[in-house]
Amino acid sequence: MGVRDKVIAIIAEQAVLEPSDISEEQSLEELGIDSLGLVESIFAIEEAFDISVPFNANDPAGSGFDISSVGSIIREVDGLVKAQAEV
Repeated sequence: MGVRDKVIAIIAEQAVLEPSDISEEQSLEELGIDSLGLVESIFAIEEAFDISVPFNANDPAGSGFDISSVGSIIREVDGLVKAQAEV
């Protein structure tokens, strides 16, 4: 399972939706994921990919991790996974 599919599966679980019901253009808010669900999603992503996500729940906009859409989260996670592989 690739980064895209794993991230969508994690987000789908938080939103209580099927992965096929999620598009990359949607925001977490549109999917009904609140701030607690966002934090749980971030933890699940960190665990699934064995990465550390630079996310601050107290200042989401200032953390440098783009959570504006499902697609942006996928791109951010993909970048973190690739960066870790280079280490």
